[in-house]
Amino acid sequence: MITGKNYIGSQLKASGSKVLKTFNPILNKENPWDFIEATQDEIEEAVTLANQAFTIYRKKSGLEKAKFLNTIADEILALGDVLLEQYCIESGYPKGRAEGERGRMIGQLRAFSEMLTEGSWVQATIDTAIVDRQPAPKEDLRKMLVPLGPIVVFGSSNFPFAFSTSGGDTASALASGCPVIVKSHSMHIGTGEMVASAIIKAAEKTNMPEGVFSNLVGDGRTLGTSLVKHPLVKGVGFTGSIKGGRALCDLAAQRPEPIPVFAEMGSINPVVLLPQALKKNSQKWATAYAGSITLGAGQFCTNPGLLLALKGEELNAFEEKLNQAIEKIQPSCMLHPSIYADFNSGIAKIEAQNGVSKIAQFKGETIPNHGTPTVLKVDGKEFLENKILHSEVFGPFSILIECEKESELIEVISKLEGQLTGTIISEENEIETHKEIISALQNRVGRLIFNGVPTGVEVCASMIHGGPYPASSDSRFTAVGIHAVYRWVRPLSYQNWPNELLPAELQNENPLQIVRTVNNKLTLSQI
Repeated sequence: MITGKNYIGSQLKASGSKVLKTFNPILNKENPWDFIEATQDEIEEAVTLANQAFTIYRKKSGLEKAKFLNTIADEILALGDVLLEQYCIESGYPKGRAEGERGRMIGQLRAFSEMLTEGSWVQATIDTAIVDRQPAPKEDLRKMLVPLGPIVVFGSSNFPFAFSTSGGDTASALASGCPVIVKSHSMHIGTGEMVASAIIKAAEKTNMPEGVFSNLVGDGRTLGTSLVKHPLVKGVGFTGSIKGGRALCDLAAQRPEPIPVFAEMGSINPVVLLPQALKKNSQKWATAYAGSITLGAGQFCTNPGLLLALKGEELNAFEEKLNQAIEKIQPSCMLHPSIYADFNSGIAKIEAQNGVSKIAQFKGETIPNHGTPTVLKVDGKEFLENKILHSEVFGPFSILIECEKESELIEVISKLEGQLTGTIISEENEIETHKEIISALQNRVGRLIFNGVPTGVEVCASMIHGGPYPASSDSRFTAVGIHAVYRWVRPLSYQNWPNELLPAELQNENPLQIVRTVNNKLTLSQI
């Protein structure tokens, strides 16, 4: 279903005059469908409806919201292969990637549904009164998490499902009790519209208020700026570039009422390759990292863009095997000609720097919009002196840093910006003599990986998909897993309230049978 309209609440709108189109990077031409940019009136309508919906939706029970999220998942699956085909046309990704990412999107929705059904996520905390305490009585205080209000979600370019219309930001915000307005990404508007139709249908089926979800199409600067500046919007979710994320953070901070922006941005995901691991398993790790560098045409936020190792014969052998592996990997289609162009210019800029050499590149012919896998090399001293070499190149690319000694390697890590991941490749017990490397990485990343690859982000409660700035705008939170819900809530404390007027989560009888902290002890018991 391609209508070229904006979903606002349960209605379809199309009153704008500016027409947008998406692009098929495989065929290297525009797609035939027209999409209409949202007008200022439609933006105002979407936000106003979301604010009105909040007064109702925030009071929905966990079970009601869980049913809503499960129904969204069901309706997305009901779209079948037509949705997958649209995804592939607008992204250039193969069908297998579409199926896998759809599964991840569905899994996120189901996980939040389970969290809501269980209910303890609200962190109910109760300190009962002590009326005869001296020298002053202790008041009855009860605290829980409550939703912020309407949330704006910016769809990402590289994950049309998992980080877009019904991705982790939308799923977690809806789970928290916040209505969502999605700014659809311009590269996959049709895919976003189909997913939006499923969400709207699920909202109607589960009796959710009109305006609980809207999907708007438009230019990022115009539409995005209007949404972030709107006084009824209470938070923002973003996945994309450092430039885009920082612009939203600055815009939100300049409002009369500043609001939080949870932006997942740039990361080059450093990998430390220790000597004994390379000596014993250079072929294994060369093959693994050739695959990880090029996975998804290098368009994951966790592709390894920086390999760190000590100078020596072990590294020389690894380089040779990495080159052999990279040469055999056929280029994959990138998301859009603009991303392909930025990829090539990014490599050219780094390759032009002093001391940089090429150690691995696909040798065959390429076709338009297919990124050529490339690995460059530079020594640690040059890397430390040249900030250009620290830049992220979005695509199948990595740069190998050859360090003279461990102290230089540790200095390289300490001078990096914040990262989503950091990886150590080590032979058994080898890391025991390199503990300062662990310490350095811990200070720069959100997720530490041992003897693996950073690509592949498990959707579970223990996952942290975030990190020190600029990997994310707030390193205390994750964009993946059920704990992503905590971005969209705030604590609210009730003092001396009548039991019958308290939320069910805080009542003496514990009617929801959730785990609560009562007088500093975790318990399921009544009071």
